[in-house]
Amino acid sequence: MLDALQIPADLPACQTLLAELAKTIESQQNKIDALQTENVEQKLTIDELLRRAFQKRSERYLENPDQLKLDFGDSPEVADAADGLCDAIEQAQREADQAANEVVVPEHTRRKYAPRKPRNEQLPAHLPRVEVEAAPVADEVKTCPTHGAKKLIGHDRIETLVFERPKLKVRVTLIPKFACEKSPECGVTEPPRPKGLVEGNRYDTSVAAEIITAKFGFHLPIYRQQDTFAGSGWTPSRGTLLNIAEAAGDLLPPFIEYLRDEVRRSEIIGTDDTRVTLLMPPVIAPPRDDEPKSKRIFEVFSAARAEHKPSVTARMWAYRSLLVPLNVFDFTVSRHRDGPDQFLVDTPFTGKLLGDCYSGYHGIALRSDARIQRAACNAHARRKFFDARDNHPLLASQFLALFQQLYDIEDRGRALSHDERRALRETESRPAWQTLRELLDGEAAKRVLPKEKIAEALGYLRNQWDALRLYLTDGRLPIDNNDVEQLMKQVAIGRKNWLFIGSIPAGERAANFLTLVSSALRNDLDVFSYIKAVLDALLSGSTDYHALRPDVWAKSHPAAIREYRRAERRDRYAAKTTRRAARRALLTRRAANASK
Repeated sequence: MLDALQIPADLPACQTLLAELAKTIESQQNKIDALQTENVEQKLTIDELLRRAFQKRSERYLENPDQLKLDFGDSPEVADAADGLCDAIEQAQREADQAANEVVVPEHTRRKYAPRKPRNEQLPAHLPRVEVEAAPVADEVKTCPTHGAKKLIGHDRIETLVFERPKLKVRVTLIPKFACEKSPECGVTEPPRPKGLVEGNRYDTSVAAEIITAKFGFHLPIYRQQDTFAGSGWTPSRGTLLNIAEAAGDLLPPFIEYLRDEVRRSEIIGTDDTRVTLLMPPVIAPPRDDEPKSKRIFEVFSAARAEHKPSVTARMWAYRSLLVPLNVFDFTVSRHRDGPDQFLVDTPFTGKLLGDCYSGYHGIALRSDARIQRAACNAHARRKFFDARDNHPLLASQFLALFQQLYDIEDRGRALSHDERRALRETESRPAWQTLRELLDGEAAKRVLPKEKIAEALGYLRNQWDALRLYLTDGRLPIDNNDVEQLMKQVAIGRKNWLFIGSIPAGERAANFLTLVSSALRNDLDVFSYIKAVLDALLSGSTDYHALRPDVWAKSHPAAIREYRRAERRDRYAAKTTRRAARRALLTRRAANASK
């Protein structure tokens, strides 16, 4: 190898050669270090993908007090962080004792091994009964070999639930016609015909309500609905079903705009968005000066046409009022900030907007002249530490324990009034945030490498610090945006079935239909009954939109309320509260045993 290098004979040339070799070795070492770093990052990415694919997605975190016994070092910052965590645990212990005494535990959640109560197998009493005779009785059953024919003394009853497919019927409306008996030249007169959803009043609003409910409530695409209608004796074309839905959608814009104004009048709104596929139109319409969205639509479609794309990734936005029970949806062709700006900034909305760290929200306070304050979602911050717990278990566990304490406080404050909840946050949550700040600025957090997973979590917490803590100042504002994120499932499940949106008007109609369906579900209403009532009222020319607001409409139509949904929600809340209280009590016992 030395011969191959052709070592020079004089000393200066040898020194020059050694310097060049040193540079080459340093360059190669830098490449090796970069490849090793890339290898570690790729392994972390693979591990995360495997975890997402095969492991449970639950983010439930159960803190182990024994972690405090590990050696975190002797620095004052680490000692202060450990003391703060001990104080947090002691506070959780006191909360656990109080919650365990106050919570009412549902009977079916007290002991898993308790004997179950006998199930009520009786069929609902309001269902009609049709009595039928049993199969012909054999002679040996009716006749006694000794005494002859037996006397019928009664019947045993067997009730069997029978399902029949939905039945269709044709309503024939007779329109009277009048004419002068002896003067045919006077012509024929008749009263005004009832207004129909489509020309000729061929399809009732109940058909449209079923189409909308099936597609956006039960996520059935049109071709499957074609089969369900065919099973009831009517085989419509897909175009017919789409035309009926379009006719119903044409009635909705004034009422939907009223619902949007009701949400904007609310001082606290949560928002989120998700992707939907929008097909490219055959012809791109030029932008219009009187239509703010048309400019963005033209830009997005033109860019996609230049790249020969058959579709674009559009967005469905959800805006959930946290003060009135309404969810409204909006459709845009891209995730540009034009979407939330046109819905909120360019309107009189004044209040707090709760969302994720999407860059379009960051400048919303400035663009609205400080009318809108941005609040961040603590579930996102907590989730980042949860994802980093495998690589930095000690540091991540300290942050997760403090987030756990914050959520325990919120759980206890859920049943309080807004003012009482704000006072609880001031006295208990704010000190926990101070401990979070000390841990965030501590030496352990400073030693984290920039490329590590937990560095992203720490950076998110630092960058969103003020927005994450805004909920402390307002008892009406929740700690996270989870309720709004759950609304995205209503789009995502349907998206897997109907796959795409065919045009801009179809996307806007879909947003309006989702507004009706989602708001009805939020108020525990039977979706079909509510949508039919809305279509009937709008078709008759009614403008009493307040009476059609789902929470108001529910008060005058109690039969349309799904009480079993409310009972399920109460049971889930009681069970969750019980689990939290039991966990805090277990934490208390473990900490007490560890101190002995």
